[in-house]
Amino acid sequence: MPAHIAGSLHAVPSPVWLPFPDDVNALMPSLWSANVTKGDDGVLRIAGHSVVDLAAAHGTPMYVLDVADFRARAAEFATVFSRAFERVGPGARGYYAGKAFLCTAAAGWIAEAGLGLDCCTLGELMVAQRAGFDPALVGLHGNNKSDEEIAYALDWGIGRIVIDSFDEIPRVAAAAAARGITAPVMLRITVGVEAHTHDFIATAHEDQKFGLSLQGGDAAAAAAQIIDAPELELLGLHSHIGSQIFDKAGFEVAAGRIIGLRAQLERAHGVSLPEVDLGGGFGIQYTSQDTPTPFAEIAEQLADLVAKACAEHGSAMPLVSFEPGRAIAGPAMFTLYRAGTVKPVDTGSGVRCYVGVDGGMSDNIRTALYDADYSCTLANRASAEPPVVVRVVGKHCESGDIVVRDEYLPADITAGDLIAVPGTGAYCRPLASNYNHVPRPGVLAVEGAEVRWAIRPESYQDMFATDPGFAPGTDPEE
Repeated sequence: MPAHIAGSLHAVPSPVWLPFPDDVNALMPSLWSANVTKGDDGVLRIAGHSVVDLAAAHGTPMYVLDVADFRARAAEFATVFSRAFERVGPGARGYYAGKAFLCTAAAGWIAEAGLGLDCCTLGELMVAQRAGFDPALVGLHGNNKSDEEIAYALDWGIGRIVIDSFDEIPRVAAAAAARGITAPVMLRITVGVEAHTHDFIATAHEDQKFGLSLQGGDAAAAAAQIIDAPELELLGLHSHIGSQIFDKAGFEVAAGRIIGLRAQLERAHGVSLPEVDLGGGFGIQYTSQDTPTPFAEIAEQLADLVAKACAEHGSAMPLVSFEPGRAIAGPAMFTLYRAGTVKPVDTGSGVRCYVGVDGGMSDNIRTALYDADYSCTLANRASAEPPVVVRVVGKHCESGDIVVRDEYLPADITAGDLIAVPGTGAYCRPLASNYNHVPRPGVLAVEGAEVRWAIRPESYQDMFATDPGFAPGTDPEE
């Protein structure tokens, strides 16, 4: 359901779900990337590098990326999904969802791990090409692809374009005909499954912008049009039921319906579609309340679900593709802030401590946009003071500018302290903005002894480069 701003702003000071910490200085390892630690001095370290030193050298706020963790998650996904699906059929292929987090370096790490790359804009395609990505392993998504994006994809020779509407069928066919090629396409199906997630990230129920309806017959009609178009090759069917999903039930229903449509098309048109894509959406742990399933277990479960659906419909097993994004990027990054103000506020039912930091909704809008929950820790020192519930808020002119709604920090939290928020690798930097003319933070990539910017911090000069700077009443061309 959509975020209820008044509810979040006036919640009780001690939420029932928030467990009281045995040690407010300790980390919950499952919330953090593999190479993040905290010693007795209370200083957070990544691959041995103190965040106190990183902040002094590079400033705050900044995203801090555990490169080895990112690489390991990508490689694990590629390996365990291939192994699980090879047990029951031709195998599986992962396409990393670039929308979660993408830069040239990340595209290179994804390629090295053996994953493909799912893009949804011209800019993302350009990043992939700049990184030297194999175009055969790149896909183009999007509900409103421009002619420029379609042309770029075909000229580069990407492996698949995911058709999202009737309008796109003749447009992609015409672009392919103009080039004398056959365009490889998939068809996105709205399977009528609502994942148990926020409305804005649930993407397979009927009343939304993505895909063609299975229930209303549009999906079958669009597939028939593609099959009849000599300029198009229908590789298979695509479904995506949402994001931050912990329950396999949605995937089970979606797989059954997609395999059923595939069998129907085979009977009606004599075609055997070689691939089915079940999307992504695998959840991660943002707080102690989240319960993600390990990749290997998910892979085995989904392989059995697809094999069962194929057996029920008398169909051969397809190559099955998936599009992980959050599950790879999310846990591999944290955001480091510096506290500037600490303000106790009497709410009428108790005192809440508001801790203002030097970032906010310009670098993490998910709390305001999705009602997302995050955790945090005091990162620069240990404290002997008791835990108190705090709300970490940003510096922007919005009451809903909340980074961490509720978490325990030591009672002596003060201006100048460093606060680290885990799980910010997905949909934080990509959704970052210049709200209130605040520059976007950089992404500091840490791997072993190497520390360097994967994305450098934005400067005020960067922002002003797009502002012509003319005074009212003057000619901007003069």
